[in-house]
Amino acid sequence: MSEGSLDKDILNLEEAALLLGISLKTFQKVLREGDIPGRKIGREWKFSRRALIDWVGSSRSRDFRDLGDEPRAEVVSTKVETTPLELEVEED
Repeated sequence: MSEGSLDKDILNLEEAALLLGISLKTFQKVLREGDIPGRKIGREWKFSRRALIDWVGSSRSRDFRDLGDEPRAEVVSTKVETTPLELEVEED
């Protein structure tokens, strides 16, 4: 499957999983739960590229990290809070 296929407005199962960066197996698990916006047309599932992108960015999408077939690392914030130092300056 070519990366150019992700430029299409309507995606099949494989293309939708590739767009989201997850395995087909994980995508199908989330799909069975009814969380992913898509339509079954005949025997095939179809997904709007824009709807998938909006779904991932919204609070409607669940964290499907635990449904994956491979362990994934958690993102940890590296932000360190600091307080300004007060320096005393001696005058001659």
